[in-house]
Amino acid sequence: MRENVADYVAEHPKMAGVLFSALLLLTQAAPAAANAATCNPGP
Repeated sequence: MRENVADYVAEHPKMAGVLFSALLLLTQAAPAAANAATCNPGP
């Protein structure tokens, strides 16, 4: 009864763009969050 991602995207083509956008956003946000978490101990 479970369907895989390829079957789901084949049935809902617009979701391919949504999934791609979410993946792109996550790949952009992870390095930004890592850079914000770094600290500068001083001069």
